[in-house]
Amino acid sequence: MNNFPVDRWHDMALRKNLIVFLPVLLLVLFAGCITKRSLVKEPIREYGADYIFEKLKENELKFDWFSGKFSLDLILDKKKTSFNGQIRARKDSAIWVSFSPVLGIEMARLLITADSVLYLNRINNTAFRGSMDFVNNFLQTNIDFDVIQSLLLGNDLTYYENGKFRVSYDSREYHLVTAGRAKLKKYVKNREDENRVYIQNIFLDPLTFKITQLRIKEVQKETKKLEARYSAFQPVDGQLFPHHIDYDIMADVPIVVSINYSRITLGEMQKMPFNIPHKYTRIY
Repeated sequence: MNNFPVDRWHDMALRKNLIVFLPVLLLVLFAGCITKRSLVKEPIREYGADYIFEKLKENELKFDWFSGKFSLDLILDKKKTSFNGQIRARKDSAIWVSFSPVLGIEMARLLITADSVLYLNRINNTAFRGSMDFVNNFLQTNIDFDVIQSLLLGNDLTYYENGKFRVSYDSREYHLVTAGRAKLKKYVKNREDENRVYIQNIFLDPLTFKITQLRIKEVQKETKKLEARYSAFQPVDGQLFPHHIDYDIMADVPIVVSINYSRITLGEMQKMPFNIPHKYTRIY
């Protein structure tokens, strides 16, 4: 009778199968990596930056109306403040935001249009009504509605030149770079529009072509930079939307902002109420 232990026989058989199977497994995995690497590099070799940029545009968020709730952490001058809020937007027209403490009633309201900014502070009963130029002069920036809308939603700029991009692949993401992106001439309304030229670095997921990271700075203001990082992509009406966004604003006083979105709705018409009570002090 064979007294060879059954358990030992199983161990030897398993080891033998692994010895045979492991090289096959490694070969399959290696081939898969090569295939994926080849797939993501192929568009660069054949079509270049124009094709990658076109895929970015095809996959960015499409909407007429947008609404959602959010929680926000703001770190300014090393002091952290947290808010909750609601945001509503009509594409290329208006962005309405309501801010509240983590537990409490509305403390502030903001309405941004293509050429105006309105702000209501319910804590100290003050209100501001002015142009984007006034805000830019006050903050020493040079942004417009298109830039704000794009940064909030993780889209590319809409009314700026699309050419002059270079593309590369860093084994994880596509990387689009331009050293000078100006506003399209038919949308230039004033001298600020004409002088606004951005250096941009855009990082794209190679499978979804969604923006995962954006770095932007003005050519004439090298010391002021903004970096946005987009993550936690989830489907909303068949489109992917980043539910978490981090912003790093590098200026004289660094600003860090983290936003978590929830209850996103697309396509439903939204009200944007904004009335300034007579008792409020107006700041101009």
